[in-house]
Amino acid sequence: LTLIGATTENPSFEVISPLLSRCRTLTLKPLSANHLKRVLDRALELDIILSKSGVTIDNKIREKLIHSAGGDARKMLNTLEVALNLINEKGIITDAILQEALQSKTQLYDKTGDYHYDTISAFIKSVRGSDPDAAVYWLAVMLEGGEKPEFVARRLVILASEDIGNADPQGLTIATTGFQAVHMIGMPEAAIILAQVTTYLASAPKSNASYLAVNKAMGKVRTDGTPGVPLHLRNAPTGLMKDLDYGKDYNYPHNAPEHFIDENYFPEGVKETFYAPTHLGYEEFIAKRLKQCWPDRYKD
Repeated sequence: LTLIGATTENPSFEVISPLLSRCRTLTLKPLSANHLKRVLDRALELDIILSKSGVTIDNKIREKLIHSAGGDARKMLNTLEVALNLINEKGIITDAILQEALQSKTQLYDKTGDYHYDTISAFIKSVRGSDPDAAVYWLAVMLEGGEKPEFVARRLVILASEDIGNADPQGLTIATTGFQAVHMIGMPEAAIILAQVTTYLASAPKSNASYLAVNKAMGKVRTDGTPGVPLHLRNAPTGLMKDLDYGKDYNYPHNAPEHFIDENYFPEGVKETFYAPTHLGYEEFIAKRLKQCWPDRYKD
């Protein structure tokens, strides 16, 4: 028994491992421009409707049609079919007719499959890589494909903290405000809001110091367990708690010069540096302040 299957989904996710291990998986790549040209020529020559239509397509329009297909022969032929229904009595596919036909064409984008995740990955990596032009391009690909603008906005909020952080704290404010605006406005105008947030975040200085800090701290907690909170750091809302010395000897920083006291805020046996600010953007100021406050932990 030989089983041959074809799918637009990623078999790694959609086919169970025991079956997948017994299969030979082949990936069909997008067709090249030369391949698409041959398909187009054969269609115009051999297809019953196209060959009898007397349709005329000049070389410039052919190139645009092939380029717009994105390596997908089916999409190219579907666009040609739409254009055929729009041509005038002269049977000529003009640039205007092609553009109108392209508006009816389904984009190569699925909101749940591989291309969905590949595209959002390219988008996030472009913003992280400080390329606003590439980022807004991938944004356009997603929106033209029908992606929900809220999905993109949520990812930008995450990126603002993970990849920009305190290098530009305003980034998180802009991303969060952008998410709220996108939710209120909706498409198509939400595209403008997303473009503004995208280009701002892509152009901002970058830092993943906060992301690294929380992961390092969480790793410490997982390894060592959850410690008891020192008495001087505990809350004491009742008389009994005060009698048990909760909050005793706590020093209120605002009563000191510079609003800072060299106090121990760690549990016993713990004293590490989790947050390592960069020297980019606002984090340069943060790094200088931390060196003044905690010179033993923050050194050059």
